[in-house]
Parts: sequence; structure tokens; C-alpha cells
Amino acid sequence: MFKPTDDPQHIADTMYRFDKLAEHRVRRPEDVTEETINRYYELGYVVIEEALTAEEVEKALQDIADTIHGRIEGPKIQYFKGKKELDASGGFQTPEELELAVRKLHRFIPYCPNLHHICYHPQIMTVLARLFGETPRFCEDQALLKPPSKEAGIEKPWHQDMAYANFSFSKMVSGVWVALDEAALDNGCMHVIPRSHRNGPVPHYAVRDWQLCDAVVDVDRDEAVPLKPGGILVFSGLLHHGTPPNLSNKRRRALQFHYAPESAAKMTPDQYKAVFTNEMTRAEC
Repeated sequence: MFKPTDDPQHIADTMYRFDKLAEHRVRRPEDVTEETINRYYELGYVVIEEALTAEEVEKALQDIADTIHGRIEGPKIQYFKGKKELDASGGFQTPEELELAVRKLHRFIPYCPNLHHICYHPQIMTVLARLFGETPRFCEDQALLKPPSKEAGIEKPWHQDMAYANFSFSKMVSGVWVALDEAALDNGCMHVIPRSHRNGPVPHYAVRDWQLCDAVVDVDRDEAVPLKPGGILVFSGLLHHGTPPNLSNKRRRALQFHYAPESAAKMTPDQYKAVFTNEMTRAEC
């Protein structure tokens, strides 16, 4: 049943602010310095404005389109409705309709050469190695496609990535979020709460998604992270972050990769439950 709190405009108005932009930025990967790294650990993120070339972005978009249209087989595709439900409703009249029905691609690295190139981009891997102080280990890939649609372009609520069991390691993981379209204030750019990673793991709840309880999100400290195509956000796996609904008429396609230090070990299921769920406190959201 629809609830007023699920209304996209209400979510954008109450759970995000749009008047403060993230300031910890460098222009290119080679501009990352020791001071940049120190600020990363203080704030939990760094923006690199020009990490990819226009050609790399275009080739990445081509891999995504080829996957959606079946020219590349193997990656997993998630639609905003079940595929059978979409087919039963009449299917797709145009290629664009099909593309706008897809919310996420994942497990594409073995099949998509241009996305594989970005995942293991030498300059990005060098930045991660400097952040970790050791070799980064690739964990997971995602293409996050936020179409201009109330059904498909929904919010990704505030959360910590390490609260997802795939990323529950004994050392801090890092996410790399890559803008393929312009990620702007009106179409669902990333939002972060600086320094929130320093408070450690926080229990998550199944509400609109697997998320932080809305009541504990420090919305007043929210900073938006608009990016041009080819810009990236590198962020701590414990940083509170989310993306509001796409309220524009523009697509917002992005890649997200996660990496752990090579020496990091996976948490056991019991360790994960103890720190990222309410199993210990029995508290409710």
C-alpha cells in the first residue's frame, strides 16, 4: 500500500538537502596527495572530477546498452518490475522503453570489456592502493541506472555499504561511484554525510530498502555530490550516503565498484549480525 512517506517529492524534501555541495575535490587522480588521503580518512570521501575520458564513458554506456539489448550475454539484469510482469503488460515498444525499465546490472565484469577496464583502471587502482596502504581487492560490480520515472527512478535510502553482507570485511572497504551521465541535484546525484564513517557500524532496517533508520540520519549535515560524466566519488564503506529520487526528465546512469584491502578477512555471519542488525539490541526503527 502506498504511504505518504513513500512519495518521491516528500522523500527528497525531508531526507535530503540541496544547498550544500561536497567540497573535498581534486581534479584528476594524479592530483591525489598525502593531504588528500588524510582528508579522505577525516571526511570519509574524496571526489575526483576527471577520472575517465569521454571515450571511456561512451564505451561504458555502449556495454550497458549491449547488455540490456542482449548483444552481450551473461550479466544479471534487474528491472523495476518483474520481467514477466513487464512482458505481460505489453512489453516494450521501443529500445528506449526497454532501457528505461532497467534499474541495475551486476556481475558484468567477465562479460563487458569496457566496464572491466574501468573496474581495474590503473589510475583508480593506484588511488585505492594509496588509501589502503596495500593492494586493493575487487569485491563487486553494479551499474545503477536511475531513470526519470517515479516507478524506476526511486530513492536509494541512507545506508552504509558495509551493512550489506557482501562487503562485511574486517577492514574498511571503499566504494567507487562513477558518473556516466551528469549526476545533478535534480536527477539523483550521490549525497554524503561527512565524518559519519567515524561513528562505526550502525544497525540497518528493512523499511524502503535495507537502510539506516530515517530518525538517525543527520540530514542537516548532508552534502550533495554532483558529478560530470567521468567524475568519481571514492568513499568509505561506513560513510552514510544515499541518492534521492530522480525528479527530472533526465537519465542518471552510474557505475559502482567496491574494493577491500587484500589482507581483509570476511566477517562471520554472527559478527555481521552483531554490528549491522538490531539482533543485539532488539531496537526497532
